[in-house]
Amino acid sequence: MKNWNSINTEEQVMKIIEKSALKPQIIFKDSVSCGISAHAKSKLIEGNELVTGRADFNYLDLLSYRSVSNYIADILSVTHQSPQVIVLKNKEVVYNTSHNNIEPELIAQYL
Repeated sequence: MKNWNSINTEEQVMKIIEKSALKPQIIFKDSVSCGISAHAKSKLIEGNELVTGRADFNYLDLLSYRSVSNYIADILSVTHQSPQVIVLKNKEVVYNTSHNNIEPELIAQYL
């Protein structure tokens, strides 16, 4: 999606956390070889209008950037899962879900 920001480095993760003090941030960790992840991504694309303008959407291809994915889990104190959505507000995790529980309507409730 054109409004999805790619995450490639730990420094970008730190900037996302900082930006969450001003605007909610969504991190989507995608396992591009997984069918469940593809389904979750499809639901996020279909429901994109529920978050556009209300939050920044940040995308991580965790197979290409596994160390960054692990860093996210460590720095945010969340269990690594794939696929996974993490919502940040005021530098805190306010919502974390994975697999078939990834629903744009639920994510929007935490923005």
